[in-house]
Amino acid sequence: MEPAEPSKTTRSATATLDGAPTAEESHDLPTAPCSVVWSGGHSYVREGSAGARWAGVDDRGRARFLTDAELRRRGWSRTRD
Repeated sequence: MEPAEPSKTTRSATATLDGAPTAEESHDLPTAPCSVVWSGGHSYVREGSAGARWAGVDDRGRARFLTDAELRRRGWSRTRD
């Protein structure tokens, strides 16, 4: 008898091997410089490490800078959708 394959769920796609939550599950923003996230249809890139901010542009192409707290409040994701 062959072992059954584990079911594929969204959680298993984002969980680590030891079952600990990943950054996506815990909703923590990435901390590596040059990380990219999306918010409100716009991409934001993390600048720096200490005292870092997120850089992007608004609908008119003007520079926009957000803190981690502002980005969490607005909502964000790792994908454009």
